[in-house]
Amino acid sequence: MKRSTVILAAVLAVMLAAACTKQALKATYDKQITYIESFVANQLKADTTASLTRNGGAYRITLKDTLDKGDSLHQGGRVSLHYACYTLTGASISNSNLVATNIKELAKSAGWNLSDTLRYKLDTLTLDNALLEGLRLGLDGVQPEDEGYILFTGEYAYGNIERGTIPAKSALVYYYLIEELL
Repeated sequence: MKRSTVILAAVLAVMLAAACTKQALKATYDKQITYIESFVANQLKADTTASLTRNGGAYRITLKDTLDKGDSLHQGGRVSLHYACYTLTGASISNSNLVATNIKELAKSAGWNLSDTLRYKLDTLTLDNALLEGLRLGLDGVQPEDEGYILFTGEYAYGNIERGTIPAKSALVYYYLIEELL
């Protein structure tokens, strides 16, 4: 009888710990949504020509719109682009939050080593499930020469996994400039 009580207590403790962890994770992502929405509001206020698109858990702010040329990126399509990726820890981004880029001038302004010249070239990627879910959702529908930001919580990024200089659970912001659809 006592053994079953101990086992039951242990199971309940594990379940309670898991519930607390889920609540803490939800609170983290909810806070990130607040940061994202503040960033979006600031961008839309600063540029009244910018537009917002939401797709699943991704927010896309289009700064330079190509006025619907008919061609847009969808699942399985390929795109060439310039980008910069930032972690979002508040309602704004800065060079201190830059974690990846193929824009040499931006890397230089952030004090990065510029010796790896292959790093700073136009990137081509395929819109498929190999991309981070938030980036895939955010890029869906972009057109040639579009410019803007894609934002998403850690839930749509790496989740509980740390990747290089990106802490686990991090919300991400991608600045993008589309060159062409392939």
